[in-house]
Amino acid sequence: MRTPDPFTAPPKLATDGSHLAALLYHLARANHEEEPDAAADEERTRRVYSQVANRLSELIDDVREVWIDRDDKREFLTLNVSGSDGARHPARALSDGTLRFLALTVLELDPHATGLVCLEEPENGIHPERIPAMLRLLQDIITDVREPLGPDNPLRQVIVNTHSPAVVAQVPDDSLLLAELKETARGTERFKRLAFACLSDTWRSRAAETDVISRGKLLAYLSPVVPPAAQAAGTAPAELSKASGERRRVADREDLQMLLPFAQQD
Repeated sequence: MRTPDPFTAPPKLATDGSHLAALLYHLARANHEEEPDAAADEERTRRVYSQVANRLSELIDDVREVWIDRDDKREFLTLNVSGSDGARHPARALSDGTLRFLALTVLELDPHATGLVCLEEPENGIHPERIPAMLRLLQDIITDVREPLGPDNPLRQVIVNTHSPAVVAQVPDDSLLLAELKETARGTERFKRLAFACLSDTWRSRAAETDVISRGKLLAYLSPVVPPAAQAAGTAPAELSKASGERRRVADREDLQMLLPFAQQD
């Protein structure tokens, strides 16, 4: 994603995110040959770049502009982002999280991008407060099943995996599947298989032969911080119960206790 694209690069996002610059440039100038009006062409280009910049501003506060720099001498296309101070930041200077968010934003705008999108740990490189923005973007990428298929609603599905309680807590409840290994016997053989379980009271739970997540397992993801009372009772994980009395955890601070998402006990 950091690499500039030659003019001959295909306007399609590859699985590793390459050709991001070529795709955005193509989307911004898609109708230039059909519309001989130069003013209309430039307006469309500005509109596409503004859409991407506005979306990126949900992740980064200081975003003024996103655009593709066309270098006719070297025949390269380079993605650039500028802030309110006007400083230009080429793709090679952007963080992994920013580039991933940009790639998904451009993918969402591409009417020809269809099929299955698989993404590992979408929270990587994202500030925890910005995770909802990433999840909204992923929701906008998928097909809206309430609307007919078309250029504005292409056939797309997104599958992500995560260990983040912030992601688990904020995805739609009927989209969540818990993956775990289960011991299985077949004749004289015993082995472990991957099994998926869903939440109760969803369309998935009403399907035949579908396991349902127990409340305890779900709460372990939503409330991963062990309360001090649990440590005192000996129910805290071993690595926490061995902590030195002189080195407290962040979660043990008295000024944070009332704000943490678990019930306090005396």
